[in-house]
Amino acid sequence: MPRIAVTGHMNLTPDSEPLVYEAIKQALTSYIGDDLVGVSCIARGADSVFAQAVLDLGGRLEVVLPCANYREQKVKPDHAPVFDALSSRAAKVSTLPYQEANRQAYEAANEVLLSSGDLLFAVWDGQDGVDRGSTASVVKLAHERGLPVQVIWPEGAARA
Repeated sequence: MPRIAVTGHMNLTPDSEPLVYEAIKQALTSYIGDDLVGVSCIARGADSVFAQAVLDLGGRLEVVLPCANYREQKVKPDHAPVFDALSSRAAKVSTLPYQEANRQAYEAANEVLLSSGDLLFAVWDGQDGVDRGSTASVVKLAHERGLPVQVIWPEGAARA
């Protein structure tokens, strides 16, 4: 059973999301029928696009929430319907023991993603990140730990 975790940019342009979705679906096709499990924090952008693709292909979604009040504190009203739909379809939702969404909670969530996957999908434009929670830093940590990384950044994709 392959367990694929995701990291990626939250600020995909609206035109990029369908491109990223198709690229993720294509990358996941070799895992269909192998009891695919996708692990995601279902944040706006790459995390949610990945989660939707996993579910659309018949995979199982496991959600990792960084803190107890993540939805109330961090999910914007325009993303709430997607967040709620993905949460309700998840086979498992784990909430980390933090009260507030802060750097410590995000780093802990990234740690869960890296330790629970056999492979990391990185929806990443290849740019260096400025902090430890950036997509670039998660990719770097995965490489340091020997976790295979598949970068997904289709032609035409862009960040807002």
